[in-house]
Order: sequence, then C-alpha cells, then structure tokens
Amino acid sequence: MKLDSIKLALRDPKRWKRWALEALILIVIVAGITTWQNSGLADGVAPPLAGTRTDGSTVKLGPDGTARLVVFWASWCKVCRAEAGNIEALAQDWPVITVAMQSGELKEIADFLEERGLKVPAIADDDSDIADAWGVRVVPAHFVVDAAGNIRFRVIGYTTKWGLRARLWWANTFPS
Repeated sequence: MKLDSIKLALRDPKRWKRWALEALILIVIVAGITTWQNSGLADGVAPPLAGTRTDGSTVKLGPDGTARLVVFWASWCKVCRAEAGNIEALAQDWPVITVAMQSGELKEIADFLEERGLKVPAIADDDSDIADAWGVRVVPAHFVVDAAGNIRFRVIGYTTKWGLRARLWWANTFPS
C-alpha cells in the first residue's frame, strides 16, 4: 500500500513543480549567502604573501608553474579543527600555504600543530596583517591560486578535501 502511494506521488505534476520551485529557492539562497560571504575577499592577482613557517622554512607566494591552496585558519576555530585532516591529506599532493590568524607566535602555533599531529607548517599572522591584505574576516578561508598567481576560487567555511582537490585540479588544468 505504501509503495502505491509513493508511485502516485511521483506521477503528480503539481508535486514535481513544487519540488522544483523549492530546489530553485534553495539554490538562490545558497548562492546569495556564498556571494555575501565572499564579498571583500581578495580577487584577481593574489596579494603578497611571505613569511617564516613553524618548521623554519620560508615561503613566498608568486607565479611558479603550479596551482596551490592558501588556507587561513585559527587555533580557536572549531571548524578549522574539523577540517585540519582534509588540509593535511591535500598537502600530500598539492602545495599548501597555511596562515594561522590570531593564534599566537610561531612557537605557540608549532606546539598546537604538534599536539594534534599535524605536519603542514603555518605562517603566524597574530596581528592579522596578512589576513587584512587578503580580505579575510572569518576562518576558515580558502583560496586556490593558479600557476600565474591569480586567485581562481575563494571558499569560506568547512570544505571537503575532494572539493578542494577539484578546484586545484581545475586551476592547474585550465589556467587563466
């Protein structure tokens, strides 16, 4: 009996129209929220980014022939902690630059990463100078920068490793 009512519901064109309208409204809402979240973030040519990381290495962002991910995070951010494994996994295959905002000096950030078994080094941005240059107001914030140094994708909030991989692949395969 239940199966018959499901089949009947699927044949009802009014329901399909309502479901399509609801899906369209949801897409418009999500697109609006995403647009609002990304307003103010750096776009076009990536702003300067250079510094010393927690492992003692130095990094300077610039055109170098491959796409890379720039991630802004904070030690106090629960969403950042939840996606840290995604960033670690991604860093095994793609260049990743992480910037720790308002999380202390290099030693504090290094201790934080070590306590959690994270190996991707970070640049300390305790005074948010780098974040300000990139327009970052909330974390986590992700930027995919292509081989020419142009920002191709900007994402605020939790992001899956597969979503980031797809964006990096796209930026690397189809340069601007």
